[in-house]
Amino acid sequence: MTTPDIAARRILGACAALMVGTLTLTGCGGDAKADDDGKGGGGKDTVKTSTAKIDISAKDGSTGASINATGVKVSDGKLTEVKMTVAGSGKDVPGSISSDGSTWKPKEQLDRGTKYRISATAKDDGGRVAAANSIFTTVTTKNSFIGTYTPDNGTTVGVGMPVSFNFDKVITDKKAVQSHITVTSSSGQQVVGHWFGAQRLDFRPQDYWKAGSKVTMKIDLDGVQGANGVYGVQKKTVNFTIGRSQVSTVDVNTQTMTVVRDGQTVKSIPVSTGSPEHTTYNGQMVISEKFIQTRMNSQTVGLGGEYDIPDVPHAMRLTTSGTFIHGNYWYNPGNPPFGNSGTSHGCVGLRDARGAQGDTPAKWFYDSSLIGDVVIVKHSPDKTVAPDNGLNGWNMSWSEWTAGSAA
Repeated sequence: MTTPDIAARRILGACAALMVGTLTLTGCGGDAKADDDGKGGGGKDTVKTSTAKIDISAKDGSTGASINATGVKVSDGKLTEVKMTVAGSGKDVPGSISSDGSTWKPKEQLDRGTKYRISATAKDDGGRVAAANSIFTTVTTKNSFIGTYTPDNGTTVGVGMPVSFNFDKVITDKKAVQSHITVTSSSGQQVVGHWFGAQRLDFRPQDYWKAGSKVTMKIDLDGVQGANGVYGVQKKTVNFTIGRSQVSTVDVNTQTMTVVRDGQTVKSIPVSTGSPEHTTYNGQMVISEKFIQTRMNSQTVGLGGEYDIPDVPHAMRLTTSGTFIHGNYWYNPGNPPFGNSGTSHGCVGLRDARGAQGDTPAKWFYDSSLIGDVVIVKHSPDKTVAPDNGLNGWNMSWSEWTAGSAA
């Protein structure tokens, strides 16, 4: 028989055990209605993760990353540090975080076919840190294409200057490439592209550019597939200005060049064009390069050893094949003066002095000319220059030009 004292002690012991069990449950499981404030003391998680989400555009392990668009951005937070290096060498790649802390970009275009490493950290509004890393490789030269173009950004050029691209790979999807290059003018002139083969694309309006107009070229080729497995890597905007209008006409019959600027004749200059054996092309030719002095060797243009002149003064290129308008200091004194007969190997010569010195017709014309100015040759017994021999697409009719557009 159990005594009252013993029974009471058993009941108290059972209650104590029950209370301990209840306390244990409370301490381990928490109250289902408790607030998860991230501060401990009953919260479900004592440490809360950052809400900042970092996105590195080039995914870890990827190949073919953009050399232009690779960067870092964050949502629900601000970037605190981004470090980019060339994998292997550890060389730092300079870059900057935007003023609002949302993005980071390299300061310069990345190299093709190069492995890089990016490590980034960010904080959310609560100061909690997030981190992300990526090791990736940019698109290789084998699997990408680049277009070398003219004119350059910020230049002032003549009214005949086309926009001309030469691509380092054969382009099979011409429409895709052309549609990602736009050329517009403040003059409102329609500008159309024309393909010369599979690697050259030129743009021009129907008539010469309007003097003083501003031209904008937008290149958006980054990631555009130009051929099977070959992608563009360029993304930029180029602006250039059209200067005054200057069109000079060389008449082979009279051996005279007439310079017309903004509709007014400013000078007539005696010249010497090609000889009967080496005639000068007819047609509209655009000055594409200028040299105070340059070497001219007949063997480089498919001739024999007729000449090799190391210091041809005031030379301006008119064709890729070697036609120039240039100064001539070696003109044979026994010949009639300039303006009487053609004696060159196809170039247009003007009287000049050795060393590009002195006040000569050649120096005046050189100083008065811009890259992009037009020189027209007429009445020569030769054929018209090919449109792709230099920047000379003006020798095509507008219908022929637009027929060569892929867009």
